Amino acid sequence: MRRIALVTLVVDDYDTAIRFYTDALGFRLVADEPRGDGSRWVVVEPGADGHGTGLLLARAKDEAQRGRVGDQTGGRVGFFLHTDDFARDHARMTAAGVTFLEEPRHEPYGTVAVFQDLYGNRWDLLQPAE
Repeated sequence: MRRIALVTLVVDDYDTAIRFYTDALGFRLVADEPRGDGSRWVVVEPGADGHGTGLLLARAKDEAQRGRVGDQTGGRVGFFLHTDDFARDHARMTAAGVTFLEEPRHEPYGTVAVFQDLYGNRWDLLQPAE
C-alpha cells in the first residue's frame, strides 16, 4: 500500500514543538533521535495506531528556513486533523490553549473549525460528515 508517511514541518525549537504537539494537540511522540550533525529526527503523529501521517519536526537550519516557520503554506490551511468527536477534541484543545480562529461551523462535508499551531500554521479540526 502507498501512503504519505511523513510531512516535514519546519520549527524553531524541537522541545517547544514536541510539547505543543503532544500536550496541546494530543499527538504521540514516535521518535526523538539525535543525529550526528546536532539535529534530531523528531516525529509526532496524531493516531494511536501508527497508520496516520506523521509530522517530521525539523528545526530550521538557516535564515531562509527560519523565514518559513509558521508560513509554510502561504497563510492557507495546510493541515487537516480529522476527529471522530469534534466537541471533545475542540474542548480539550481550547482548554490546552490552542487558538481557534473561528467558531465551529457545520458544512456539508462535516463539522470544522480553523485553528493555528504555536507558529501560526493554519489547521482544520474536522469531523467528517457520515
